[in-house]
Amino acid sequence: MNKVQLNPVGWMSQLSQDEVARLQDTTNSKLFDVFKRCCLAVLNSGVDEDNFELLFAPYDDFDIRLIRRERGVKIELINPPEVAFVDGKLMRGVHEHIFAVLRDLLFMGNKYAFVHEKAPTEGSAVTDMVFDMLRHAQALEGNDELNTIVCWGGHSIRQHEYKYTKEVGYQLGLREMNICTGCGPGAMKGPMKGAAIGHAKQRYSKGRYIGISELGIIAAEPPNAIVNELIIMPDIEKRLEAFVRLAHGIIIFPGGVGTAEELLYLLGILMNDRNAQQPFPVILTGPAESRVWFEAIDEFIGATLGKEAQDKYQIIIDDAAEVARTLSAGLKKVENFRRAMGDAFSFNWSVRIDESFQMPFEPTHESMAALPLHTDQPVSEIAKVLRQAFSGIVAGNVKADGVKQIKEQGPFRLTGDPAMMERIDTLLQSFVSQQRMKLPGSDYVPCYTINA
Repeated sequence: MNKVQLNPVGWMSQLSQDEVARLQDTTNSKLFDVFKRCCLAVLNSGVDEDNFELLFAPYDDFDIRLIRRERGVKIELINPPEVAFVDGKLMRGVHEHIFAVLRDLLFMGNKYAFVHEKAPTEGSAVTDMVFDMLRHAQALEGNDELNTIVCWGGHSIRQHEYKYTKEVGYQLGLREMNICTGCGPGAMKGPMKGAAIGHAKQRYSKGRYIGISELGIIAAEPPNAIVNELIIMPDIEKRLEAFVRLAHGIIIFPGGVGTAEELLYLLGILMNDRNAQQPFPVILTGPAESRVWFEAIDEFIGATLGKEAQDKYQIIIDDAAEVARTLSAGLKKVENFRRAMGDAFSFNWSVRIDESFQMPFEPTHESMAALPLHTDQPVSEIAKVLRQAFSGIVAGNVKADGVKQIKEQGPFRLTGDPAMMERIDTLLQSFVSQQRMKLPGSDYVPCYTINA
């Protein structure tokens, strides 16, 4: 049996004895089982595999223990994956990420009762929780320079698209901008890799490559090798709020349903009348070969949410330098607005996020079938319900609970207005035909059916 003990690093090396005792109290809980799975995912950082069953299959004998010491808590890994080691020594970045998981799942999870009880449900309390988690992760430190760019996009992209994401990241890095993504492969890795080179060229020593994941997705998308700050939120809604409140601008690369979900969430927020004056640079970009993706997503947004939603973003094709220049100009407006509002540079308190966008949507066959997919409702509600539909498809594709449901009960059924269902079906079929639902080379079996 191979055992490795890890000393605490970062903020987790500064725990009181009471806090250590509370951590140990979680070792027989459901939350600890989730912690163990997330640690195993982190130990597989850099492995391109979006099937959690295949990822975890070789490690049935893996285990993890917390060891109490007077100065804190140590972690003991039992039979960890060899891929996390170099010449028998655990990589430092992986070591740090393991304690980030401990911080976010056990320490913060115990504080907010992620599993045993409901987390805060009132809108302001949810935002306070998101702030508290980012603060404990020390993500707000250094985020007051107005240079954090959130990049969304698919984990399943072609080589020319990946190369373009690196070029955009490089142009951002040359302008001393930092990168925040969902921390997985593909369009989540490319901008970080490119920015790292740009930072090196400019001798910029404060490069940040922030990966924000969530409990249900990290097992299918382990952190890529560039991430140097890992944050794990309890659900997709809080993950999305963390992105929006941390970001000074957002870039969206080609992707599948997960990327469409993120865009719909963002548009639903920006179309709130209370955010009408909020400058928020949003750019959709990709190489010329991916033009069909932008045409499809833009047409879908126009048909379902209207011209007002389309006006909330710019589409820039095959011009990485122009993307960076446009963002730089947009950041000036963000700075002026934050100063006028007296808002923090490190955390966007002033953007209004309604409770309906904050409450977790639990995708089940019943909840997916009950989604009101029709046009006879406010546009922001249409964005919300479309986001929920796509979130359910993401769950059915890669999340452990969702995949299990599909295996046991068959595909989710989506029903609504014939015109809207046709538009959804057309968009999803385009994602399937472009192989954006799974990693390249793997077959995709739809986890949903469309019914008008």
